[in-house]
Amino acid sequence: MSNGLETLCGQAYGAEQYGRLGVQTYRAMVTLTAVSIPISLLWVFMGKLLTLIGQDPVISHEAGRYIMWLIPALFAYAVSQPLTKFLQSQSLIIPMLWSSMATLLLHIPVCWLLVFKTSLGYIGAALAISVSYWLNVFMLVAYIGCSNSCKETFSRPTLDAFSGVGVFMRLALPSALMLW
Repeated sequence: MSNGLETLCGQAYGAEQYGRLGVQTYRAMVTLTAVSIPISLLWVFMGKLLTLIGQDPVISHEAGRYIMWLIPALFAYAVSQPLTKFLQSQSLIIPMLWSSMATLLLHIPVCWLLVFKTSLGYIGAALAISVSYWLNVFMLVAYIGCSNSCKETFSRPTLDAFSGVGVFMRLALPSALMLW
């Protein structure tokens, strides 16, 4: 759904309406976080749902446990994707490259530790994904907050993030369906 932001941020940046980039990004974060709530509720009951549709009960239970630990990653994704589109619309690709590389380099040992050095097993892998997604969010936010490149385009959150959600959704839903 964050692909709808490409159009909105691209238009704002091209029209040199730099303040709109931050507003559009916050609006996308709010909307995607709101959409993540019912998805996470679905994930909470995924084990039971899988059993209900005839899947093996043991595998369904374990899959349900795994996806429960991915719920924090879902919310991190709802924040990271708008940040990524925000940076892409300004052709600020290198910060995303560095952030992704740092996340990967940290994900490997975190995953190894959580899977093999704790009693978490495969749950540790889901937890490591959640940790890594949030780490990436924090690095992107740190870059945006400290970089001179984003001073004009990223502003403090305002209530404007809650208005105009319909415009964002009219672009976001078709883009999500195209990828589905």
